[in-house]
Amino acid sequence: MRLRWVLLPLVLVSACSQGTTSPTTTVLSPTTTVLVVNGYTIEPGADLRGANLRNADLSGANLTGADLHGADLSCADLTNANLSGADLVGATLSSALGGVCITNLYHADLTGANLTSATLYGADLRGADLRGAILTRAEYIYADLNGANLRGATMPDGTIHP
Repeated sequence: MRLRWVLLPLVLVSACSQGTTSPTTTVLSPTTTVLVVNGYTIEPGADLRGANLRNADLSGANLTGADLHGADLSCADLTNANLSGADLVGATLSSALGGVCITNLYHADLTGANLTSATLYGADLRGADLRGAILTRAEYIYADLNGANLRGATMPDGTIHP
C-alpha cells in the first residue's frame, strides 16, 4: 500500500481583517496631549459608554478608571494598555489583541463582557470581576488571574465556571 500526500491550499480568514483605526494625537499644550480615536477622547476616567472602538489601535493607551460599559472593542489592539479599574460591563472584546506585552486589567469590571477569541497573553487580571463573561476560545497564557471572580463565566472550552 502506497501513501499519497495531497497538499491543499490553506486560507486563513480573520474576523479582524479590516485593519486597525489609528488614533489621532492632538497637542493642546507642551505638557498636554490628547489621544482621539473615532471621535472619542482616550484618557484616564473617560466616559466611553457604548463607544465604537472596533479595530482601534489603543496600544499603550491609559484608560485607568474609564467607563467602557457596553463599548465595542472587537479586534482592538490593547497591547500595553492600562485598563485598571475600568468598567467593562457588557463590553465586547471579541478577538481583541493583548499582544505579547502585558495589558493591565487589574480590578477591571468585566461582568458579562464578551471576550470570545480574545488574546490576553500575559494580561494582569488580578482581582478582575469576570462574572458571566464569555471567554470562549480566549487565550490567556501567562495571564495573572489571582483573585479574579470567574463565577458563571463561559470558559475557553465552553464549560461554565461554578
